[in-house]
Amino acid sequence: MNYEHKIRRELADWEQKMFKAPGWLEKTSKTIGNRINHFIPPKVHDIITTTIRSIVRTALFGAEYTPSRSVKYSPDLESADQEAKELFALYQKIAVAEGAGTGAGGIVLSMVDFPALIAIKMKFLFELAHVYGYDTKHFSERVFILKVFQMTFSGPENRARLLSSIKNWHVEKEQWLSDADYSRNMDWETFQIEYRDAMDFRKMLQMLPGIGAFAGAWANYTILEELREFAMNAYRLRRLHDDFAVLG
Repeated sequence: MNYEHKIRRELADWEQKMFKAPGWLEKTSKTIGNRINHFIPPKVHDIITTTIRSIVRTALFGAEYTPSRSVKYSPDLESADQEAKELFALYQKIAVAEGAGTGAGGIVLSMVDFPALIAIKMKFLFELAHVYGYDTKHFSERVFILKVFQMTFSGPENRARLLSSIKNWHVEKEQWLSDADYSRNMDWETFQIEYRDAMDFRKMLQMLPGIGAFAGAWANYTILEELREFAMNAYRLRRLHDDFAVLG
């Protein structure tokens, strides 16, 4: 079996798993998260929404996340995947250390962890784009990164829509060559709720006395792993399409 065939099978399995009905643990953690959310003051939710909006706008229009690493287009997808895994290992270590440190500090530092973790994830995604040969100086590539980010932490309905967008990016990207309306048209409330809900149970454990450091490290480890899976597969889908188009 050649590498491309192997990846296509992995992508098919990933899609099937993505839309599988949630299991007992997922349903339980969601229920607990929803109950606790009722006790979180609206001001905290406003802070979360503002933080997400600020970081997303920075990703779209700023230079903060633009990697120093050059864009490297390797015709060999296997080589790109290997470099992507090495990059991920570095960022996962950073996220784990950050989660353990803020988790040890209780509730106050756990709130600091929220924007810090998003920034780590954005930096990873920007560098990953360059690994697969896509230049983040282009506005359309930044929009693609946000779609990958959203897809990772969305519910099934939005996830299906975003996956369709990613699969057809060779067409859709033409509308995002330069457009400042993207962030203004986003449904920020839904975005922050889905993102928060995707992490609630794990990040809540981080605030508990005695286990905060361990829980914070575990939460960030698993959250980064989810992002790696979705991001690598999104770029694999693009590369398989683009490489085929070049050969054709």
